[in-house]
Amino acid sequence: MVEPLQSNAPNAGLTLRFVLLGVASLFTVGGGVCLRPELLATYHYNQHIIALTHVVTLGFAASIIMGALYQLAPVVLEIRLHSERLVRWHFAAHVVGLAGMVSSFWIWDLKLAGLFGCVMGLGIGLFAYNLGRTIARAPEWNVVALAISSALFWLAATLLAGLYLAATKCWSFSPFAGISAMHAHAHLGGIGVFLMLIAGVSFKLVPMFSLSEIQNARRAVGAILLLNAALLGLFVTMLLSNPWKLAFSILIVAALALYGWELIAILRARKRQRLDWGLKYFITAVGLLGPVSLLGVFLSWPNLVVNERIGQLENVYGLLALLGVVTLAILGMLYKIVPFLVWQTRYSREIGRNKVPTLADLYSAPLQALGYWIYVAGLLAVCVTTILGREQGIRWSGALLCAALAIFAINMAKILSHLVVVRTRFTASLNSPAMLEDHESPQH
Repeated sequence: MVEPLQSNAPNAGLTLRFVLLGVASLFTVGGGVCLRPELLATYHYNQHIIALTHVVTLGFAASIIMGALYQLAPVVLEIRLHSERLVRWHFAAHVVGLAGMVSSFWIWDLKLAGLFGCVMGLGIGLFAYNLGRTIARAPEWNVVALAISSALFWLAATLLAGLYLAATKCWSFSPFAGISAMHAHAHLGGIGVFLMLIAGVSFKLVPMFSLSEIQNARRAVGAILLLNAALLGLFVTMLLSNPWKLAFSILIVAALALYGWELIAILRARKRQRLDWGLKYFITAVGLLGPVSLLGVFLSWPNLVVNERIGQLENVYGLLALLGVVTLAILGMLYKIVPFLVWQTRYSREIGRNKVPTLADLYSAPLQALGYWIYVAGLLAVCVTTILGREQGIRWSGALLCAALAIFAINMAKILSHLVVVRTRFTASLNSPAMLEDHESPQH
């Protein structure tokens, strides 16, 4: 049952440290929204929104995705990770770079932000090198390897674009419009890194957890290739404020439609008819690509006049993309991956010797469901109140999101507690007379 994530997998603790950093970053953003709701009621091009956005993208999403890839890439590609030592160095550089960049953006010291961006770049370089060496030794390539390789390329491009933006703000030499360059940089990361990885990894995880398989490999590969080509065109046209960006936005939507087509085919062919809450989180995230895509196409319209209402729609576009698509997809996958990692670390060696819990015993399904509905309600509310510019409504909507995240944290704590102590209902059976006859004075 847990074998698919055990084979070739590195030390689970390496992944868990990235996961914990990501969860802490997400809580930081939730608290920031509750304390400063006026930030979402104003135009997003300000130092505090930029700081919080990097907490979401680099602190939450990137941390968890990088940690997950260290665990999943070797499993998917059927080969061991190139170096676990580099993962530790990467984590140290990531923490220092993240803290420095966010604090620098908050006080709007872009020279300092660029310096810490270089530290972050060092960590990303170690990450790309480690995974690149791992992928290069893979016995065969598939759509997941293609997506991971593409994301590594766009991750490097996003980093370079970000450092360029910081440099131009310091020395005022950019030939590109500031807001256009920032939007181009944001879409490189959002589509090229996060969306690419969500799509690619889902081609492995969704079939694994729903007991299905890819139905049309050409369609899956075609979606990834088209997404790459469309993103390249979108980046260039967005950077140049060229009206052709509308055409490439539509191509992005076409690539996502192709991806959705294959995902639906995979789910229809599944042998496990009942979807658990982890997959429901993920599928909801994919469903939100619909309204995000429509907003993206609308905001790409040539000669669109940016006024207060359009600025608020841009805020909602970013919220749906980051807090909707990216966050819900990651939360859903965490509910699938973290129990496997904890079970592997704590119980895998006890199989056949002691009674061990099932994966479902590690977490609470009712809490998953409660957290899901509260989060969806909070997301909808924060989008509506952001459009209306209601600060008090944003505060209460943010509180709902924080409540959902608190429920998620409780469930994660329940899972992680198994790394410290074995639950009473399992130790009871181990200490029974019959068990003691087979195992002399077992220690737990």
